[in-house]
Amino acid sequence: MTRAVLSIGSNLGDRLGYLRLAVAGFADVLVAASPVYETAPWGVLDQDDFLNAVLIVESADVDEWGWLRRGQQLERDAERVRELRWGPRTLDVDVVTVDDVRSTDPELLLPHPGAHERATVLIPWLDVAPDAVLPGHGPVAELLRGVSAEGVRRRDDLTLTP
Repeated sequence: MTRAVLSIGSNLGDRLGYLRLAVAGFADVLVAASPVYETAPWGVLDQDDFLNAVLIVESADVDEWGWLRRGQQLERDAERVRELRWGPRTLDVDVVTVDDVRSTDPELLLPHPGAHERATVLIPWLDVAPDAVLPGHGPVAELLRGVSAEGVRRRDDLTLTP
């Protein structure tokens, strides 16, 4: 049995529709889905705002590589084009953690190397797991205290289920 935390985001086209595509793609293993947040871009600033959420998924049949591959397939289904690192995208699915698994493989770094400093991950994660701990970094609530939440707005008018 593995339990993973996934961060999903979109800032091109039907942003909410792409997040819903991700939720539907993980529906068979979905434990929890956070509220939707609208967030300012990170990395490359000259682009539209993102919609972001966090999913918690669990399965006896999926390891860390399986979570990565499922997320990549959903990105392909959303016709994601990778032209610019941190650039605009139809759908981004990041594997944040998988239990206490550590990976230094360049294709799958675990825990996700930027998660501890991104309010776009930490805030929605706390919504679905208030006692969450990011392996190697500590309690998510404490991590959030050291991160700016400027530009992160909860969108209660948007839901991940149609």
